[in-house]
Amino acid sequence: MPFTLHGLTLPVTLRPAIALSDEALIRLSEENKTCKIERTKEGEITIMTPGGGIGGGHEVFVASTLFLWSETDGRGVAFGSNTGFNLDDGSCLSPDAAWLSLARWNALTPKQKIGFPPLCPEFLIEIRSQSDPRRLLETKMQLWLENGAQLAWLIDPLEATITIYRPGEAIETLARPATITASHPVAGFSLRTERLWSV
Repeated sequence: MPFTLHGLTLPVTLRPAIALSDEALIRLSEENKTCKIERTKEGEITIMTPGGGIGGGHEVFVASTLFLWSETDGRGVAFGSNTGFNLDDGSCLSPDAAWLSLARWNALTPKQKIGFPPLCPEFLIEIRSQSDPRRLLETKMQLWLENGAQLAWLIDPLEATITIYRPGEAIETLARPATITASHPVAGFSLRTERLWSV
């Protein structure tokens, strides 16, 4: 029987009596397509509200820019916010945009590619929405690094900042940049960010 989330006040974190398998998590996500659903390393299920008009526009702009660059660059594969990644710590997280090197993607089996890829993207972007407490997103960025991300950007349209995370390096925050250009592993990728600060 489908499990719908109708009537719940989101965001919410649930602790199932039995840990959800990947198949059950995929089914839950398919039955509740308007929500973003992730699994923590403790097995808790975090259910977030869908993005609003402005947030949804930011998300598609950023993800499509990464996708188009990746197609031209040819070194890797880009993903949008509907892709969950099974990380080493047991969590399953979905960034707003992500990039994997072609070598790592091609090393996966067809079954692994169909499900939640069992690895951490080398590069990812998270975008803060109106309903996201910044503290929780900052914690999530550290989780990405701990699981192997080489470069991560936290875009915060509410504060008009981009915070850059790299393993073993100090966190860097840019205030209202017009453009941001990436370093390794996606050297050459550039994002025009002026439109993100318009509201």
